[in-house]
Amino acid sequence: MTTLSIPLPESAFSALHLDPDAFAREMRIAAAIQWYAQARVSQDKAAEIAGLSRVAFIEALSAARVSPFQTHDESLREELADAD
Repeated sequence: MTTLSIPLPESAFSALHLDPDAFAREMRIAAAIQWYAQARVSQDKAAEIAGLSRVAFIEALSAARVSPFQTHDESLREELADAD
């Protein structure tokens, strides 16, 4: 596993009332949710980035009010065309 070092002000931890390890865990989950919501990564890859099982990642999506279902305009058009 690769380790990434990101300089952050001490106030970042106190603002969220988190120690650095908890902050890093939340940052991984937040990034994975954002990238999943932008359709930049799959659900499986986002769960891996977050360091969670897929079920736990879906629960994190729910807590963040992000749909676990990704629908893209083109695939939706194809599905609707196939239904005719």
